[in-house]
Order: sequence, then C-alpha cells, then structure tokens
Amino acid sequence: MTYCVGIKLDAGLVFLSDSRTSAGLDQIATFRKMMVYERPGDRFIVLLSAGNLSISQSVRELFQVEKVARGDDEDAEPLSIWNAASLFDVARILGSTVRRVYEQDGKSLKAAGMDFNASFILGGQIGGEAMRLFLVYSPGNFIEATRETPYFQVGESKYGKPVLDRMITPATTLNQAAKCALVSMDSTMKSNLTVGPPLDLLIYHAGSLQSDEVICIDAYNPYFQMIRDTWGQRLAEVFQGIDDPRWDGGDTKHPLITPSQRYLPMKKITHPGEKIV
Repeated sequence: MTYCVGIKLDAGLVFLSDSRTSAGLDQIATFRKMMVYERPGDRFIVLLSAGNLSISQSVRELFQVEKVARGDDEDAEPLSIWNAASLFDVARILGSTVRRVYEQDGKSLKAAGMDFNASFILGGQIGGEAMRLFLVYSPGNFIEATRETPYFQVGESKYGKPVLDRMITPATTLNQAAKCALVSMDSTMKSNLTVGPPLDLLIYHAGSLQSDEVICIDAYNPYFQMIRDTWGQRLAEVFQGIDDPRWDGGDTKHPLITPSQRYLPMKKITHPGEKIV
C-alpha cells in the first residue's frame, strides 16, 4: 500500500510519501514514490505515485521523454516537461503518459486479472507562473488544487485526512504543514501496516525554482519519533479531558439528555423468534 500527500500553500509546497510496497504478507519491499524533475532557475516539478508499482515506474520513466502536440500548429515543437510553459501542460503530458502505458499494458494486465491502477500527485513551479498542484487519475484526467482544497492525497488516504482537514489552510506555514503531513502519515501508519518508512519529505519555497529542503526519514529519526509519541499522548490527554456522557442528565455543562428530552422509542427483540414490539 502507499500514502502520499501534496500540500499547496501561499509560502510554497510540501510533499510527503512513504516507501513501503506490499504484494502479500511476505512480499514487503521498499521503493521510492517521489521523483523530482528539476532545472534550477527554470522549473521544479515533483511527482508522487500510488497504485500498481510496475505501472507507476513505467509512467515515471516515460514521463521524462513524453511529448504531446501543442495544438493546431503541426509545425510547432511538441511539448515536453522540459519546454512546457505551464504546469497545466505538464499535467497534460503526464495524462498522455498514463494513457500510453495503458495502451501498452492494459490488455495484458486485464488478461491476468489485474486492474490498471495508478494515481499521481503532480506539483511544482515553472518560471513565469505561480505554483500549481494537480491530482492525476488512472485514465489520465486530472484536477487542480484550489484555495478551498489546498492538498491532495493518493493511496491509503482515509486515516490521515482528518488532521489535514482541520489544520491546513493556504496561510499555514511550511513548517506547520510539514508537521501536519507527518502527523497525517503517523495516523496512517498506526492504522495500516502496509504504509511505512523510510519517508521522503520535500519542502519547496515559492519562487525558488529548485529543491530547497529534502530529507529521507527512517524509523529512527528523532523528530518523527517525537511526533509519534507526542501525538498519541496528546490525543489521549484531550480524550480524557472531554466529559463522559451522562445518561441521567446530571450536573454537566453539556448534557447528553436534557430534562425536556425523552429517550427515543426503539423497536427491539428480547427473545429469539419473538415478535418486534
């Protein structure tokens, strides 16, 4: 399984991915799921991948050389990730690459009883335009992050989503977003053993057009260990600090049942075979 997250902020971009790949209980391996395509001072592009490993590896390799037509001008030089003037065009190139891999491998995968399953987070910046972040699906179509939805996830997303929903806004600082992404990853690892370290964390500062802060976090990283210990401890403290439910409407500021309320009637069976009353 996989968990990857990309976050777009006013201050820059944050990317985080795990590296565990599972094909069964005894088929655990480590493969990097983050790729950086960079020409310092001109363009900076990050690709995170989830899904079938053979598909995502093929897409990542072909993505470097894939070319698509610019439009109606047949004489114009085809677009590649190295000459595209916008990240939207780069997303088009990635979609074309995904469809190309499907054309090559889709039928054989289906014959073997396997789905064509891959999804990608694409983000970065090209000189002359603002930062952008895209989510690209298996058919090659894609959507772009907005100020209302400033992050994307791929892979095992459900466990790490709540903390992102509560904490991430465009005004969040890069360090706070990195911390939030790591808490999100920890929540996922706690609930799904097929997601695991080492983790790849990348922080990009808006306008820099080059890699800024990149780190590989193993299971013994002291900061991530602190995150894991502190988050679990603080959650337990907050949980214990919330009032227990009072079924008698007793002395509490937040009663579960007020004096004007009654228990809702419920149909119940008290003995096997007995009619519902």
